[in-house]
Formats: sequence, structure tokens, C-alpha cells
Amino acid sequence: MISAKADALIFHEVEAVFRFVALEFPKNYPRWSPEVSMLEPLHSGPVQPGFQVRQVRVDHGQKTDSIFEVSEMVAPQRVVFRGVTAPYVTTYEFQDLKASTRLTFSFELSQVEARLRPFEKLIRIALQDGAKRTVQKLKMLIEREMLDDY
Repeated sequence: MISAKADALIFHEVEAVFRFVALEFPKNYPRWSPEVSMLEPLHSGPVQPGFQVRQVRVDHGQKTDSIFEVSEMVAPQRVVFRGVTAPYVTTYEFQDLKASTRLTFSFELSQVEARLRPFEKLIRIALQDGAKRTVQKLKMLIEREMLDDY
């Protein structure tokens, strides 16, 4: 298993941060993850456990197509997405600090293809860099948009 984790302090209340990341996920995810070239909800209705999404990503020139689902949601503390067609789990945790929120993002890849095992160290570095970019982009988007609301 390869994992990566990063966090950021977002200067906004936990409910608003949770709404942006979890409840408005289909609308906002491609905005903080520009590698997503296509995102298609496979269910109508609210984002909740069992909600599935198909994504096409282009990472470092490599195109992947996968389906993932919300496997856990505890508002406004945590949302977990688990790959249905690929072995990964992404978790967003939200710590309420009253006027701000500590957002922690983690990514776990449970299997690495045999042909890629010699590159595990590089994969680990790339995933850690991606985790840092994810929380930085989320911080920037949320703080900018929440500021625009005032």
C-alpha cells in the first residue's frame, strides 16, 4: 500500500468547507483537481453513501477511467470515497476550529501493478505532491469564494 496525506488551515467555518468539498462534490471536484477531464455522476440526488461517480483523469499524460463511490459520510467531519473499479481510497477530514477548519486529505493506493513496482518510490513522491496540491487548491478556492460572498 502507498499512502499520502496533507492538511491545510482554511479560514472558514466547518459547515461551509464540508458543503464545498462533500455535498457539492460533483460541481467542485474538477475545479480543485484539474487532472479530471470528465466527471459523470451515476446517480441523481444528494451526495451520500452509495453515490457513484465516473471520472476520466489525465495524470502526467496517462489517461485513466474509473468509478468511485461515497463509502462513508459523517457531516461535517468526514467523507470517504472508495474506488469501485480501482484500488484506492480518498478521505477528507474536517476539524472544527470555530472560525476556521483544519482540512486533512489522505489518499491510499492499496495495490500497485506489478509492472510499476520498481517505481514505487516515485509513485509515493508523486502522490504526496498531489495531496499537498489538493489541499492548497481547496484552500485557495474556498477562501476566495467565501470572501466573494461578503
